[in-house]
Amino acid sequence: MSQPVLFLLVLLIVGWIAKNQSLMIAVIVLLFIKWTGLEGKFLPAIQDKGIHWGVTVITIAVLAPIATGDIGFKQLTESLQSFSAWIALISGVVVALLAKGGVALLASDPHITTALVLGTILAVSLFNGIAVGPLIGAGIAYIAIKIVEFF
Repeated sequence: MSQPVLFLLVLLIVGWIAKNQSLMIAVIVLLFIKWTGLEGKFLPAIQDKGIHWGVTVITIAVLAPIATGDIGFKQLTESLQSFSAWIALISGVVVALLAKGGVALLASDPHITTALVLGTILAVSLFNGIAVGPLIGAGIAYIAIKIVEFF
């Protein structure tokens, strides 16, 4: 059994123990791709563009209430009258800027991806986190690295 398959099987077990459906589905999809011999065709594309696809799917999910009419201009103007909404607005800007730095870091220093993926796996499997962490984690790492480099 190859090391990647063994590693994925371990992650499948971790996902099962932690009852993390997202992790289990991701591992099963990757194992299916490997076992059907399609890894040369699909894995490079997933590795290359998967984060962008994921961001697009998340963006669609976030915008869906606008498309259904649940959120409109009235709700937008009403929400901006609350202090919490302004905090959320600023948080959204900060997170987007962190993610931008994360993409730059991953592009310039790809080996850091291993540590970020491990951190995400730990958070997803042990703490029931959501696997959007690598991009934001990379952004936080980017800021931390820049601060350390400054001093």
